[in-house]
Amino acid sequence: MNALWERLHRLWEAGTPCGLATVVATFGSAPRRPGAIMICAPDGGVTGSISGGCVEGAVHDLAQQAVADGTAVLERYGVADSDAGAVGLTCGGTIEVLVERVDRRSFPELGVLLRHLRSATPVALATVVEADPSWPEAGPGNHLVCWGDGAAGSTGNPVLDAQTAAVARRLLTQNRSGTVRLGPAGADSAHGPRIFVDCLAPPPRMLIYGAGEFASALARQGALLGYRVTVCDARPVFTTSERFPDADEVVVSWPHRHLVAEAEERRIDSRTVVVSLTHDPKFDIPLLRAALEMDLAYVGAMGSRRSVAQRIAALRAAGLPAGRLARLSSPVGLDLGGADPAETAVSIAAEILLLRHGRHGPRLSETAGPLHREAAPARFSPSVASRG
Repeated sequence: MNALWERLHRLWEAGTPCGLATVVATFGSAPRRPGAIMICAPDGGVTGSISGGCVEGAVHDLAQQAVADGTAVLERYGVADSDAGAVGLTCGGTIEVLVERVDRRSFPELGVLLRHLRSATPVALATVVEADPSWPEAGPGNHLVCWGDGAAGSTGNPVLDAQTAAVARRLLTQNRSGTVRLGPAGADSAHGPRIFVDCLAPPPRMLIYGAGEFASALARQGALLGYRVTVCDARPVFTTSERFPDADEVVVSWPHRHLVAEAEERRIDSRTVVVSLTHDPKFDIPLLRAALEMDLAYVGAMGSRRSVAQRIAALRAAGLPAGRLARLSSPVGLDLGGADPAETAVSIAAEILLLRHGRHGPRLSETAGPLHREAAPARFSPSVASRG
């Protein structure tokens, strides 16, 4: 996602107006989540996607019009019985898309947004998507960039700015994006401008311990899934950047020392994935003991049934409670039938996704109902339609 914002910023810096389309709400089996963007350059080039191809043509035309007249437009696309393939979503869902012109005058805060993205600082972009007579100065396309202790830009009204910033910061703590309607009484108002809050958190981390061929294949899968990938091993002869071109970081260190140091520096969080591929108890046991004591999204370890049993016994002997041990995925991955490094990496990535989304993994052709589960609303406000 950062690559798309970098592309937009390059056009912005060059003084080249372009069209920006953003998915601000979804209903049903929509192909992309809120926050998906598509950039339409003046030369006709398109970067990004908002629907996987269903409505991009119609949105491109709207973007060209927005660039020409400077007016932001909120459009809804869903299934049309007669021409679903033309300007509807054949998947059966509905999306709302905000289309706006982006240049230095219409979006002066873009530079501030990019500075936070580049420094991996959680930041929220709040954009007015629908006006309301209660605050007529808050027009569609007005932006407010919010982070922990600051903000830049404006919705058009200082009172609304304060309310929006408070909502944005609460959503940032939950790593959720969504639309909210804010009125004179605050959130959950029946009237007031509709605002889309896009929470742009740094990418989650995947920490791979063990510098072998399986680690190289898993690093590639992690990068494809949007993780910031670190490969760590205590053996310098195997732990080189040349062997792991898909990793963002290659570190020579004892695995458990590296993990504990990352935790102490607050560089990991509840989205972090840890996978041990070392096959060596002197590395595995202290690493897994430390990892299972932390609030992580996933902890997995490769090994045969025999080595897994020995590992569990050693962790019990080290005093790890049964509840913590139950969080260990070992043998690592789903039973997809593969055995080589590439196939094993796919099975591990599949298990991570399965647990992330709370699914059970049957073949889609053997199931019924919506393909995409609706995201749970943000806890603080039932008026927010959010994405995880």
